[in-house]
Amino acid sequence: MEKKRREHIQPGAGQRPEEAGALGNKSGPRAVPEPGIRVSPKAGEPPNKRMRPKERTDRAKKKAAEAYKGLLQLLFPLRCPVCDDIVRPSGEKICLECLGRLKLLAPPWCMKCGKRLAEEGEFCADCRRIQHLFRRGRALYEYESAAPAIYRFKYGGRREYADFFGEQVAEYLGDFVRTVGPDALIPIPLHRKRQAARGYNQAECLARAVGSRLGVPVQAGYLVRVKNTVPLKYENPEERQNNLKKAFNIARNDVKLRRVILIDDIYTTGSTMDEAVRTLQAAGVREVWFIALACGTGI
Repeated sequence: MEKKRREHIQPGAGQRPEEAGALGNKSGPRAVPEPGIRVSPKAGEPPNKRMRPKERTDRAKKKAAEAYKGLLQLLFPLRCPVCDDIVRPSGEKICLECLGRLKLLAPPWCMKCGKRLAEEGEFCADCRRIQHLFRRGRALYEYESAAPAIYRFKYGGRREYADFFGEQVAEYLGDFVRTVGPDALIPIPLHRKRQAARGYNQAECLARAVGSRLGVPVQAGYLVRVKNTVPLKYENPEERQNNLKKAFNIARNDVKLRRVILIDDIYTTGSTMDEAVRTLQAAGVREVWFIALACGTGI
């Protein structure tokens, strides 16, 4: 009798539901997998449970960075590069009504320095008269429209403008950079005393903003300024050239570069660029190009 009663007991009877499911009851809970068998998660499970630890960490870092950026904008709202008021609408880098006040350089350009030509021809008067050492250069804005913004960028502590300027350079001069295919971007350096007084080098801020958008390395410590020259805006071209002699030096002999783009805020006579190029070429750099935020009109 006892034997017959045991034969009539249904499989899983008297067992907990999870144990019954483990024995293969399809109507019960999900079966427990055998050792070594990986079971895919259900489609309804949250995505972060399916992420690898590194993916979860990267996602958390990204969210933290976005939150930090939002907090900075709340505490220190961005200033418009044109009017210098708080940017409206929030989240932009420049007031929308101010955007048209920055005049992009339009062709025809000088085929050497990039100045806008006031008369027909391939080269401006400066480039016809002077044998510049750089291969070619381009500038973004007409000097008159951008001068107040660049002045605050250099002397007014508005390093935050670099983000907008870098975005503009990447958009409008990105093809120029990609055509050159530089090994690195090199900002025109400040003398250490001047940089200490100012707190930053505006050319380096711009170079880093451009490099991050176009994926080009920035070698900020490669070229250094060893001569604390007087402001060049107070000198004529001949005085500039004499003042800049042996103004630069190479500080990174362990880095070998063949083709580079110099980055500066303003291009005028080209004296600064030529002296920087001379120093770079002596160190083995074969081709030097340049980008400036603004330059005047070539006659």
